[in-house]
Amino acid sequence: MREAIEALYRSDSRRVLATLIRLLGDFDLAEEALHEAFVTAIAEWPQRGRPDNPRAWLVSAGRFRAIDALRRRARFNAAAAELAREFDDEFAAAVEDDDPVDDDQLRLIFTCCHPALSPDAQLALTLREVCGLTTEEIARAFLSTAPTVAQRIVRAKNKIRETRIPYQVPAREQLPARLESVLRVIYLLFSEGYAASEGDSLTRNELSAEAIRLGRMLVTLLPEPEALGLLALMLLHEARRPARTSALGELLLLDEQDRSLWDRAAIAAGGALVERALAARPVGPYALQAAIAAVHSEAASAADTDWRQIVALYDLLIADDASPVIALNRAAALAMRDGPGPGLALIDAILAAGELRDYALAHSARAELLRRLGETEAARAAYRQALALTRLDPERRFLERRLAEL
Repeated sequence: MREAIEALYRSDSRRVLATLIRLLGDFDLAEEALHEAFVTAIAEWPQRGRPDNPRAWLVSAGRFRAIDALRRRARFNAAAAELAREFDDEFAAAVEDDDPVDDDQLRLIFTCCHPALSPDAQLALTLREVCGLTTEEIARAFLSTAPTVAQRIVRAKNKIRETRIPYQVPAREQLPARLESVLRVIYLLFSEGYAASEGDSLTRNELSAEAIRLGRMLVTLLPEPEALGLLALMLLHEARRPARTSALGELLLLDEQDRSLWDRAAIAAGGALVERALAARPVGPYALQAAIAAVHSEAASAADTDWRQIVALYDLLIADDASPVIALNRAAALAMRDGPGPGLALIDAILAAGELRDYALAHSARAELLRRLGETEAARAAYRQALALTRLDPERRFLERRLAEL
């Protein structure tokens, strides 16, 4: 039973938290209530059995623990007593909602992405509260530090409390202006699930699945081209998940993967979404990235990949988003089209600029090109540098294997 509860925590705790935040109107109180609810479940379920609706049970247990906590505080704080009375009246409403658009997590995302918060605070708060990432994981996603991220989260919570930012999905006319931050949050969540920052597993399936679920809800709510593009991008990447590791859990690069393992239904769904997204003008960055993923997915083998088209798509993408990671990906594609020399020159320039100096994938990409050029000693040094920076065990084993081969 304890293992079942731990699995439920991994799969459903963020949904329970989102509902508790809606009901309680306070992040910290909701987080305390969430943990109290799971502690109660560990104590009671082994004797009484798992309830028919575990999520509703946890929300109910959490709300009652919150009311109890407020009543205890009421001895010293009259405002807490008033809140407790209000909660007693308001919590009669059902906690479950069958409308796929009217979802507590979607409400929470839009609250965390309110324009009153800075973009970095929006992302940090949403990844922490909606997705359950640790401050360390968020820091790596931001190429930042854990203390900096923690400060952003605390300030964002205070701002929501002090300015009484509403916990709701905005009116339809306000949605487009709020969409960019929400898309970035969902994509960062998917990225952490598709290529985990650390640990013994290359992927964290539950995070990717949650990002795709939120992406589908967002498309239902707002079928804008970039929302379609993001969902397409996630589906096309997710389709390749079964082939990304060997039977022993070893990382396999794209040209090493067994493409018969790719999920063709997901590829077809992603491709259809790409067509819808590209029909809009101007074409946004998520739609372009999805188009690149679609070209990869259409190739029967690595040798059949249309690298000319991929580089052309990256040229369009980098004109819209000149981030160093996009530039790195374009350099890798250029190396496949024109040879390792031109690609290596671009990667060296990116690293010299300093923004990706501590990014393991930049050094491993550089090492791969040096290896292809036959520059063995330089390739070894680059692999070692990448190895020193990665925290993911399958990536470490891959880099160690490459070093052993050299």
